Amino acid sequence: MYSLRNVNPMVRRIRVSPQSALQRRSEQITALLQQGEQKPFKEVIDISSGDSHKTGIKPISFVRQVLSVCLYPELLHDDTLPGDVRQRAQRLLGECDGGSVGSYTDSCGLPHVQRSVAEFITGRDGGVPSYPRNIFISAGSQTALKVMVKLLVRGEGVSQTGVLTPQPCPHTLPMLLEEVGAILVPYQLREEQGWALELEELHRALTASRGHCRPRALYISNPGNPTGHVQSRKSIEWVIQFAAEERLILLVNEVYQDCVYGEGREFVSYKRVLFEMGQQYSEMVELASFHSISNGIMGECGLRAGYMELVNVDPAVMVFAETLLCTDISTPVTGQIALEIMVNPPRPGDPSHNKYTQEILTNRITLAQNAQRAWEFLIGLPGVSCQPVTGGIFIYPCLSLPPEAVEQAKSDGLEADVLYSQTLLDEEGVCVGAGCEHGQREDKYHIRLCVLIPSATLEKVLARLGSFHLHFLDQFSQHA
Repeated sequence: MYSLRNVNPMVRRIRVSPQSALQRRSEQITALLQQGEQKPFKEVIDISSGDSHKTGIKPISFVRQVLSVCLYPELLHDDTLPGDVRQRAQRLLGECDGGSVGSYTDSCGLPHVQRSVAEFITGRDGGVPSYPRNIFISAGSQTALKVMVKLLVRGEGVSQTGVLTPQPCPHTLPMLLEEVGAILVPYQLREEQGWALELEELHRALTASRGHCRPRALYISNPGNPTGHVQSRKSIEWVIQFAAEERLILLVNEVYQDCVYGEGREFVSYKRVLFEMGQQYSEMVELASFHSISNGIMGECGLRAGYMELVNVDPAVMVFAETLLCTDISTPVTGQIALEIMVNPPRPGDPSHNKYTQEILTNRITLAQNAQRAWEFLIGLPGVSCQPVTGGIFIYPCLSLPPEAVEQAKSDGLEADVLYSQTLLDEEGVCVGAGCEHGQREDKYHIRLCVLIPSATLEKVLARLGSFHLHFLDQFSQHA
């Protein structure tokens, strides 16, 4: 038998995610309910991840119509479908080898999709040019990020590659870095200042890392996951200047760029700011930016597609990026089709334009209203504080838990927010994410809730969460 001691040591070091444990527990409870076991609730509501379709958000009609035709080309002759649906499907099928979505594509994606992404980026950034040769289509943004980190990792001991990483950060990032052999170099976002990224903290983290590893990259999440903050243009300029001075590659996660709704806030890409800062930066700073169809308004998590744009990266290095993407054979063609639609939606005058626009707008309004509703509710609970959310699809409240609860968690070998999340799931059937998996300051506890869900579902969640929270505080206060 192939024993544990034979497993790659880097893989053995990867910790088991509390998120995985909570979701397994959620699935077990759901199975028990289906078998007729009586619980105080009739269904489990899982808002721990960004899977908005799982919670009831409907897919965008144009995306599914085009996919339907591409999967079953006989529908090209179905006059009940809008003309632009059939035209788009016919164009995309024409880009596939053999006219079939069942064929492989180039490892970097269909050239037509690369061109559409480059045109989208150019339009988004006010005319700053983007080139198809710099676009790499991948099976989600995380796949592309892993490729970039693999390219950076080298050395051992004090020369081992480090990646400056925000705390909190996306919960999958620490495992990704550990898997490929990179060192996570934490820098703290300032919660009390709305999760601000401070230049002094970047310098502190960089100085502290010396003697332990060699930082070669700086990871940014904007809009923030799970924090929901949106960086200002001035903040982005500071980060770019810092990266230039320290010769760091910028790895910028921009997957929530279509989810900015805070008053006075707007999404500005790192690439646009970089090029507007002049040649001193635009021709020097290396940048990899990431986007995907899984996150944000489209929410097509199951179709698996995203893109990475590389800026100022040596063409010889880009060859190896393509080579590493080859190990995944190619991104699913169905995902590439959805990605093409995301960056090239129906235009004014097209038969599907009005419906597409309305469905996107409905999801945006739902997200913005839910974020505000959840924030107002959470700050009204005793022992809960929460920074206003201005972008993204998560809200990330901070819990002030009774010392008795913290001690109970320690005796159980758990973080206190994991104990809170497990108990919430067991007693109320609500599955949330535990803050400890994102990285947080000592004695700080958070939970993560996805708010891109139907409004009626959010109300159920808040009712259950509010009842549980008061009971949880009371239960442990009685033990004092």
